[in-house]
Amino acid sequence: MKKYIIITALLFIVQSCSPEKSKKETTKQQTVTLSKEVLKDKIAGGWAGKMIGVTYGAPTEFKAQGKTFEDPINWVPADVKGSIWQDDIYVQLTFMETMDQYGVDAPAAKFQELFAKSGYMLWHANVQGRKNYFDGIYPPLSGNPEFNLHADDIDFQIEADYIGFICPGMPQSANKIAYKIGHIMNYGDGVYGGVFVAALYSEAFLENDINKIVDKALLSIPSKSDYAKIINDVIVLHKHYPTNWRKAWQELENKWGKVNICEAGKTFNIDAKLNGAYVIMGLLYGDGDVDKTMEIATRSGQDSDCNPSTAVAVLGVIKGFSGFPIAYQKAVEAMGDSLFDNTSYSFNKAVNSTVKYAQEMIVKNRGKVGEKDLTINVQNPVAFPLEDAFPKLVFDKRVNIFASSTDAWKTKGIWEDSNDKKSKYSNKAGDEISFTFEGTGVSIEGNWVKDGGMADVFVDGIFKRTIDCYFDYAKQEHRGINIFHILNLPDGKHTLKLVVKGTKNPISADANIYVSEAVIYKTATKTNENFKFTFQ
Repeated sequence: MKKYIIITALLFIVQSCSPEKSKKETTKQQTVTLSKEVLKDKIAGGWAGKMIGVTYGAPTEFKAQGKTFEDPINWVPADVKGSIWQDDIYVQLTFMETMDQYGVDAPAAKFQELFAKSGYMLWHANVQGRKNYFDGIYPPLSGNPEFNLHADDIDFQIEADYIGFICPGMPQSANKIAYKIGHIMNYGDGVYGGVFVAALYSEAFLENDINKIVDKALLSIPSKSDYAKIINDVIVLHKHYPTNWRKAWQELENKWGKVNICEAGKTFNIDAKLNGAYVIMGLLYGDGDVDKTMEIATRSGQDSDCNPSTAVAVLGVIKGFSGFPIAYQKAVEAMGDSLFDNTSYSFNKAVNSTVKYAQEMIVKNRGKVGEKDLTINVQNPVAFPLEDAFPKLVFDKRVNIFASSTDAWKTKGIWEDSNDKKSKYSNKAGDEISFTFEGTGVSIEGNWVKDGGMADVFVDGIFKRTIDCYFDYAKQEHRGINIFHILNLPDGKHTLKLVVKGTKNPISADANIYVSEAVIYKTATKTNENFKFTFQ
């Protein structure tokens, strides 16, 4: 522990050595004194680490799916200027702007509103959170798997950093904020990803040992969650293969590589826990070295800009901005006043605002803010109850709308081929398209576009809800996206039917319903609990 961190009160005070009096043991609050200068340096290191890591990995993003990335990585510090366009940073800066307007304790719906109305592009759980807002679905339902097939995706994990930054040594305060914000777009392991990352930062303010930081951060999430299990697997693998991250990576891939719901059946994997495991792999095998850490987190593949971004940010909090190589510091300082996409925040403003909120949170937790120093009441986290977005759900198969070998698709009315020949569409009221399948769940994929319309959804003849396929927010459309899904059905044969209403959002260009594919899910007979590492 560095010399500027002073433990002022700690552990238990035993009143007497006798058995009877020892029952009267009392506990004093553990407090830590941290200088304001050091706090700011660590917060700056966290933000800079996000910017450095995300631009380092950006050219490799999803170029290695189910394999490690082995091509050269050509990055120079000046590339950090590209961080202004990264969703790893701009989404959470909108959450900071929400706090600026409505306070730290603003309701989750306000955070959802500002990010939904922002002018930047979004994907996966985030874009579903945006769509849900405009469809009148608010948190926590906006992240619930009933309305968000991306519930386990990485989104909240890459935008929860600011929560840890404003809660130095206070993981339980971070836990509560993260739980609220995370349910805007995620659920279960998707929320735990953000909770865990925020806890990493919270602990990193007061601890330099990465192994201890990871162990402590795990206390913020349910030990029985798959997220906690995969992180513990990385710890076990690191102990067995202390100098060979690639062997550890392969063992991890064998066990967890196909755990993926929203892109089921594809090598593309945006699952929070798998990518979170790559963050920890980078940290454990990186040995505290910035370059080594972000290289391993990047070469692990999949969302390989987000993962080094998180890993290097953790090192940034541990080391402080002053602990980065001089060339990295100068590159960040050179763009210190550049605004991040569709926000009012720059690096310099983010650092100053985060320091302000950190001091506010310290006082809120009965700590003290002096002229030069801060006294933090250190917290022990308590994990929230276990959530599981997709219990025992596994991918079965995909059936394309143009599949000639199946009679699962049936249409009524006139359904034409789309211009790109990837979907069929209709805008005539009463036209129907149905899909019959065997399993426990199904996702219908189609288009959210500026000429999208409305349709009624029926499952086994029972009306479920009306969907609206209009989307032109932030000048962005989405093709081949989940437009409706239903899970947890009794195992067996089911039919899902869409009935075109011929009506539309007033701002939509038309009332078209596009359908491209169905993804069938079933219930697993075996789980990862049965998997054994080879430990070669």
